[in-house]
Amino acid sequence: MYLQRRNRILRTNASIRNLVAETILTPADFIAPLFIDEGQHVIFEIPSMPGYYRRSLDETIKEVKELWSMGIRSVLLFVKAADDTKDNTGKESWNPDGLMQRSIKAIKDAVPEMLVMTDVALDPYSSYGHDGIVENGEIVNDPTVEALLKMSLSHAKAGADFVAPSDMMDGRIGAIRKVLEENNFTKTGIMSYSAKYASCFYGPFRDALDSAPGFGDKKTYQMDYANRIEAIKETLMDVEEGADIVMVKPAMAYLDIIREVKNSVTVPVSAYHVSGEYAMIKAASKMGWLNEEKAIIESLTSIKRAGADLIATYFAKDAVKLLG
Repeated sequence: MYLQRRNRILRTNASIRNLVAETILTPADFIAPLFIDEGQHVIFEIPSMPGYYRRSLDETIKEVKELWSMGIRSVLLFVKAADDTKDNTGKESWNPDGLMQRSIKAIKDAVPEMLVMTDVALDPYSSYGHDGIVENGEIVNDPTVEALLKMSLSHAKAGADFVAPSDMMDGRIGAIRKVLEENNFTKTGIMSYSAKYASCFYGPFRDALDSAPGFGDKKTYQMDYANRIEAIKETLMDVEEGADIVMVKPAMAYLDIIREVKNSVTVPVSAYHVSGEYAMIKAASKMGWLNEEKAIIESLTSIKRAGADLIATYFAKDAVKLLG
């Protein structure tokens, strides 16, 4: 038997496979999400995210130092607001002495070169658990954007490198860029959740921050998972309005969207490997149905292969250890 081309030659052993690999994961690919709580010496394991924790700020600083030592250069901050600070305006979100603002300052003081990204949305601060202000049972767009501007500006003043609006309100990227420019925060970047879908895979995250919606769902502002072209429209609009990085969320069930977005823009593309995707791998591996370590690397590689330049993932530390 004579073959002009034997493709299996390039799969013969690990050395050649690694040499010709088209997609290579590195620690620099990862953004580590961090959940922060009030108090001291608090390390709370999230029940629906085994092996992942909500920490007080002092413990968060220790975690950030460890992440830096491992080669992870970016963190994305989320805070758990105290119940007595929540209302329908979300005003705690722009409190200069709020937990988020204190966390930004403390992390930048402890590890100045760590790239600090901050969640910009009202749901952790809302008495309704929604990403926006509620009027007569409706999540209203324009008043919410005004609140997001105050929130973003407070993060920039505290020292955030990037604000990351995750709310999916119309027009918020252009408005945030404008307020940053007007206040001379010309080095503060915007990582926009441009194609954020109304997904069932966010459940464990809402457990982590006690931010589940108090009524209804988020389908009037987050995207319909049946839609593909809409994601491109949303993303292109965000780029036009001034987004420096765009994001697709979730990641694993939306690899086609990541690729479509990557093919449509010239800014970096990030993807969020969300809590439900993390929990599925954890649960299946606990049952012995798959190999956790192999599933982590295969999943993250698939996200990068699809076109993600950056990956926000709860497996960041695990992946770096496995890649080492």
